[in-house]
Amino acid sequence: MSRRFLFLIFITSIACNCLLAQGTVKNRISSIEFVGLKRTQETYLNHYIQSKVGEAVSDSLLQVDVQKLKNIAAIGNARYRIEKNNEAQKIIFEVEEVRTLLPIVNFGGIKGNLWFQIGFSDINWRGKGQFLSASYQNNDRRHSGNIYYRVPSINGTDWGFSASLSRWASREPLFFPAGTVNYDYDNNGIGLTAIRRFGFYRNLEFGGTYFVEKYEKSTLQFLETPPGPDNLTQPKWLTKVEYSENFIDYHLFYLKGLAWRITLQDVYNTLDKNWFHSLQFQGRYYGRVGNRGNFAMRFRAAVATNNETPFAPFVVDSHVNLRGVGNRIDRGTAQLVFNAEYRQTIYESNKWGAQVVTFSDIGTWRNPGGKLIDLFDPDQFRHFIGGGFRLIYQKIYGAVLRIDYGVDIYNTQQQGLVIGLGQYF
Repeated sequence: MSRRFLFLIFITSIACNCLLAQGTVKNRISSIEFVGLKRTQETYLNHYIQSKVGEAVSDSLLQVDVQKLKNIAAIGNARYRIEKNNEAQKIIFEVEEVRTLLPIVNFGGIKGNLWFQIGFSDINWRGKGQFLSASYQNNDRRHSGNIYYRVPSINGTDWGFSASLSRWASREPLFFPAGTVNYDYDNNGIGLTAIRRFGFYRNLEFGGTYFVEKYEKSTLQFLETPPGPDNLTQPKWLTKVEYSENFIDYHLFYLKGLAWRITLQDVYNTLDKNWFHSLQFQGRYYGRVGNRGNFAMRFRAAVATNNETPFAPFVVDSHVNLRGVGNRIDRGTAQLVFNAEYRQTIYESNKWGAQVVTFSDIGTWRNPGGKLIDLFDPDQFRHFIGGGFRLIYQKIYGAVLRIDYGVDIYNTQQQGLVIGLGQYF
C-alpha cells in the first residue's frame, strides 16, 4: 500500500470526525427557557425536566418533560418548541399556569345544623410547589380549625417535610347495642412528618402526631337513658409510615394512569397503655375513552385492631365512600370499598368544562368484634348506583363543582344527593 494512499485515508478520517463532531454540536441544547410563568419559579420546574443544557436534543425526551410539567398542580397545560440560531438549539417550554392561591368557602346543612368553613389554601406557595392551608369551620355550633404546611422538596433535594396544627370538633353518632348515642367530639393535635422522594413517581413519608381526643355525651339524644361514658379523654401518640407511587398523567381535567399508596398507622394511648394498629391500601386507575371520555376506578382495603368498641375507625359516609348512603351511618374495623365511574365531557372550552357521570359504589364492613369473613357476608354489602354532573373551571386548580345522586340497588328507599368540590376521587 503506497504512502500516498495511507495519507488520503488519514485525511479522510480526520475530516469525517470533524463533520461528526460538528453535527453533534449542532444537535446540542444551548439553553432552556420557560415562557408564561407568573408565580412559579424556573428553579422549581427545572427539577421536573430531564433535558439539560449541553445534552443532545431528543424529541421523545422533550415530550416526557412536557407531560411531567403538565402533571404539576400549578401548570394547567404545557408544550415545547425549538428555536435554532446557527449552531444553537434553544428549548422553550410554553406553560399555562392556573390559580392556586384560593379562598376556602364551604357551607351546607340539614335541619338544625347549618355549617360553614372559611380560609385559604395554596398548593404552589412561594412558587415552589409547597402547600399551605389555614381554615376555620363551624359545625353543629362547634369550632374547628386547621393549619397545614408541606414542603415536598427542601432546596431541590429528595427530602421534604410537613407540619400541622389542628382542632376538630363535631357531633359524632356512636353505635351501641341499645341504639345510637350522640357525643360531642374534640380532637386537638400537632403533627410532623418527613418526606423522602425516590425519583419522580415514588414517595416515602413517615412521622407522628400527638393528639388528645375528648368525648362528651351530647344533650341531644335519641334514647331516654343513653349508654356509654358521660366523658372520656384520651391523650394519644400516632406514628405513620406511608409509601406511594403515582403514575397518573394529566391533560387539562382528563386523567390517565395508575396510583396507589399503603399506610401503616400505630396509635398509643398514654392512659391505658394500649396500642391500636391500622393498615390501609388504596389504588386509583384512570383510562381515556376516545377524546372526551374518562373512566375512573378506586379500590380501598383497610383493617384495624378489632376492638369491640363504638369508636371504630372506618366510617360509612356519602362524602367518603358510598354516594347516597347518608352521613356517617355506620362504623367498622375493616372495610372493602370499590368505586367506579365514567365521566363524559359534554362541553369544553379554554376556560370551562362540563361532564355527566354514571357511577357504582360498593362497600362492605366488619363490625367491631366481628370476623374478617364478615366482609363477604351478603348482608354487609351496600351497593349504590347513580349519576351526576360536573362543572369545571380550568383556570383554577381543583375548581370542580360535583353533584351526584345515588340509590341503593338492594333498598331503593335508601337514596341521597351528594354535593361537593373536586372530583369524588
